[in-house]
Amino acid sequence: MQQSTRIAPSILSADFARLGEEVRLVDQAGADYIHIDIMDGHFVPNLTIGPAVVKALRGHSAKPFDVHLMIAPVDPFIGDFARAGADIITVHAESGPHLHRTIQLIRDLGKRAGVSLNPATPIDVLDYVLGDLDLVLVMSVNPGFGGQSFIASQLEKIRALRRRIDETGRAIDLEVDGGISEENAAAVIEAGADVLVAGTATFFGGPTAYADNIRRLRACR
Repeated sequence: MQQSTRIAPSILSADFARLGEEVRLVDQAGADYIHIDIMDGHFVPNLTIGPAVVKALRGHSAKPFDVHLMIAPVDPFIGDFARAGADIITVHAESGPHLHRTIQLIRDLGKRAGVSLNPATPIDVLDYVLGDLDLVLVMSVNPGFGGQSFIASQLEKIRALRRRIDETGRAIDLEVDGGISEENAAAVIEAGADVLVAGTATFFGGPTAYADNIRRLRACR
């Protein structure tokens, strides 16, 4: 059964010169999760932050830290991000040779486990692991940079995943990340998403706009 829409601001679009304050502000503005994009300059063509920064941010919000690992190989770093304060750890299906083992590692560390699907990644990679997941993340842009345009072909993937998740009877988050805006949020929610990752759409306009930005995204239907 689909849950109510939740908003996960991506701090990739925040002001990095005052990142702790930005996390506090979006928390107070109504964020449900704090989405933290980890990029290694290898799996994706960008380099962001590591576990030390996640640990430093942990004290600035009690909201779940939704940590998206765009790194390969991913297994050696999962423990570091778990200890740094991640609540949800999402990996890409292509980020290691043994996806099931990676998911079990996350769960053994007491964290919620997610798998991310790139635009060209088929949903059948989840055939034998969906029952072990807490979250599926659909990338509606190619990962690596913020501010990209939404890829409309992903709407059918979201619909297909919604059906698959509902068939399990489990409360698995269906999250969508990439180019989310007021213009397309309603279509994404209608397709079945219940968590919207919103970077530019949250942080646009500065701190006084954050609460209204989040409210408007959540209200899209």
